[in-house]
Amino acid sequence: MSQEQHTAHKHQVGYGTYVLIWMVLLSLTITTVAVSGINLGDFILFTALLIALVKSILVVNVFMHIKFDEPIFKVFISVAILTLLAVFILISFDIFFR
Repeated sequence: MSQEQHTAHKHQVGYGTYVLIWMVLLSLTITTVAVSGINLGDFILFTALLIALVKSILVVNVFMHIKFDEPIFKVFISVAILTLLAVFILISFDIFFR
């Protein structure tokens, strides 16, 4: 078996894992909807973003197979996330300190 064939079959995820992650994503979506009806004051946005972060991590790692890819892809994704975070922080300074 060649190296390409060995690499292609190295990290196959079973249907059970996909179904489990799908069920977790559904439950997190239901949790987001349920939490939106609760008056948490200033923490409602933080809570919704935290749940969205968990859901995005699951999708990226399992469905997009980043968990099994080369480490350089993880570096690229980390740089993109840090850049997005820096933009959010700079925009929030502009909004909160006008």
